[in-house]
Amino acid sequence: MPEIFHYDFMVRALFAGVLVALTVPVLGSFLVARRYALISDSLAHVSLAGIGAGLLLGQAPILVAVPVTVAGALLLEWLRQARRISGEIGLAILMSGGLALAVVLANLAQGANTDFTAYLFGSIATTDMVDVYTLLAVSVVTTVFVGVNYRTLLHIAFDEDSARIAGRRVTFLNYALVALTAAVVVLSLRIVGGLLISALLVMPIVTASRFTKGFISTIGLGVVCALITVLSGLVLAFYAGIAAGGAIVLSALVLLVLAMIWKN
Repeated sequence: MPEIFHYDFMVRALFAGVLVALTVPVLGSFLVARRYALISDSLAHVSLAGIGAGLLLGQAPILVAVPVTVAGALLLEWLRQARRISGEIGLAILMSGGLALAVVLANLAQGANTDFTAYLFGSIATTDMVDVYTLLAVSVVTTVFVGVNYRTLLHIAFDEDSARIAGRRVTFLNYALVALTAAVVVLSLRIVGGLLISALLVMPIVTASRFTKGFISTIGLGVVCALITVLSGLVLAFYAGIAAGGAIVLSALVLLVLAMIWKN
């Protein structure tokens, strides 16, 4: 048996990584289609503010970060739908404000610098079974949600106004999609890290789109690409002793570059 399977924390990290890889491209495909991919970056920064608040309050950081990030996602979607500000401006405000608040709260939390760094860049050693079970639950909910509402989500992704005219539940599904994205972003922090999770939402789908034409086939190949990058990144992080998030994203980048060269 390979050495990597001798360590319980690596087995947990691999399970969690697989769940992330199975879930993230499914959500990422709709975000990319809507040209809304940067929402993951903004939510990641908001989640870091929730992590900082959890560390400051002495509570479980993930438990604090989930409601904070979901609230941020719902607020951003409300601002977008209400046309109070443009989507790009809302993303920029949320991104910069979330990261600034995260840094301040982390600095106020004495002795929490090491813990906060783990959420910034990912730390395979900190993954526990609670993370795995929670990720499993969110993955199941996400899969069921997308499966049941696939046609409507696809309609919204390519023509939201037309979907509204057709009587689709556009508002509800938009809020549900960003809320699920927020939950997945938070629960992926220990594997990928808050500063890098957006890359995993986008790169596998962009890589897959080089080889596919249909939306479903793009999602399927995107999941395969995500599995390759997450697993290879975790193995690289274990043997090279580097941050898991950086290793995963570099693996995704290499795969994307190879796809672009192959399909040039």
